[in-house]
Amino acid sequence: MKVLVIVAHPNKASFNHAIAWTCSKTLSGNGHEVIVHDLYDENFDPLLPFGEFTKDAALPPQIKRHCDEISQADGIVIVHPNWWGQPPAILKGWVDRVIRPGVAYEFLEGDSGEGVPRGLLKAHSAVVLNTSNTGTTREKTVFGDPLQLIWENCVFGLCGVPTFHRRMFNIVVTSNEVQRREWLSEVVVIINRFFPKGANNQ
Repeated sequence: MKVLVIVAHPNKASFNHAIAWTCSKTLSGNGHEVIVHDLYDENFDPLLPFGEFTKDAALPPQIKRHCDEISQADGIVIVHPNWWGQPPAILKGWVDRVIRPGVAYEFLEGDSGEGVPRGLLKAHSAVVLNTSNTGTTREKTVFGDPLQLIWENCVFGLCGVPTFHRRMFNIVVTSNEVQRREWLSEVVVIINRFFPKGANNQ
């Protein structure tokens, strides 16, 4: 099974990177082919130019590579912090440029873009792992848990991924080493659940 791991945090010493490393190690240990992209380390350009709007646009090599990899992925893991109820700008730009028509979705014949597109991603599962300094109750009751809506409904649901799971680890700023080790153990459980050892390539 080919699994794509995307991490978006500027600090390599962050808990987000610890999560991503744990995901990668667990996936590899389960026998999967793992492709990891650290968007900040790669200096990914999040700005979507007008020339990339159309389905048949000529793409820069880096963007084409990302598009090819997500098209071929059997599973997707996204790791990022909760910044203002949104992904970091670099990750939002990755969505803008990579989750594109002809790669992740398409409109049916006769639909000029006003309808509901058909998802094209072959991945059977998508897992999103977030960190936050907002408590769970406040996140849901005051803010409406926007990251859940963005990833489950606006991205992966629309693009045809049938199984979605998201876990928010909070509150990170006051967490200690023991708590973080427990969270990383939970990450292993989540990855084993959705991408188990011995799973066949799709």
